[in-house]
Amino acid sequence: MSTATLENGTVPGRDSAQSLPRKRKSRASLKVLAIQLAIVVVIFGSWELLVDTGVLDHLLYGNPSGTVSQLWVWITQGTANGSLGLQIWITLEEALIGFAIGTVLGIVFGIGMGRNDFMARVLGPFIKVVNAIPRIVLASSFVIMFGLGITSKIMTVIVLVFFGVFFNAFQGAREVDKNFVANAQILGASKWQVTWRVVIPSAFSWIIASLHVAFGFALIGAIVGEFVGSQQGLGNLIKNAQGTLNQNGIWAAMVIIAVLALIAEWLITRLERRLLRWRPAQHNSAAAEI
Repeated sequence: MSTATLENGTVPGRDSAQSLPRKRKSRASLKVLAIQLAIVVVIFGSWELLVDTGVLDHLLYGNPSGTVSQLWVWITQGTANGSLGLQIWITLEEALIGFAIGTVLGIVFGIGMGRNDFMARVLGPFIKVVNAIPRIVLASSFVIMFGLGITSKIMTVIVLVFFGVFFNAFQGAREVDKNFVANAQILGASKWQVTWRVVIPSAFSWIIASLHVAFGFALIGAIVGEFVGSQQGLGNLIKNAQGTLNQNGIWAAMVIIAVLALIAEWLITRLERRLLRWRPAQHNSAAAEI
């Protein structure tokens, strides 16, 4: 073994060369974080100052300190319809169930129509017509059909999630390299084996990418459904705050929704990295951070 190699097997020159990019990346990350914190301080500090000095009306615009106070009241004393945790769980339950069903349906129909030209020609116009309808409006129809319970909210979530996943899965199935499909068929793979072994793995990056947006739509669907007609949930909190002109209550509910969305985004990103470990590393760090 070379005398330049240390007892633990490391090479000083190589280690120092590898540590330089890490240090640069760490400094860049700290710089980005500092700028982000500065932006947050400026925005919320200016908002608070404008309200305190009377430039903005407290009743109409609320303020950050009032929003924090409202959150604290909900956490310690609960809401008019029960504990804050219960309201969050009800909205999450609706969003998660609808998200799961909408995602599965979107993948099945997207891959199926992407692989079957006849099915795509038959069902394509219907998909386009339904997609053209403002789907948020369907929340009112679902409340009439299914009542104020969880079913109407789940249906709203499914409709919102389905199309985002469907179009990505469909495009992913269409973008599969024809040579891969031909080679699998030459080796004797059946149509189902080609779909399962070639098409779905190739389209998986498209499908995973759609989940980032789809869960946001799931939360929107649950909130809108609750806002249209419900007795509990975060959407109901927003509706009650609006009815009492409690702007800080609206902002407080939005803060909770934003936290839930960020947690979901973090989990989906970790899932994406785990399932797509085979994919080459992305060199565009700016795009990776978005």
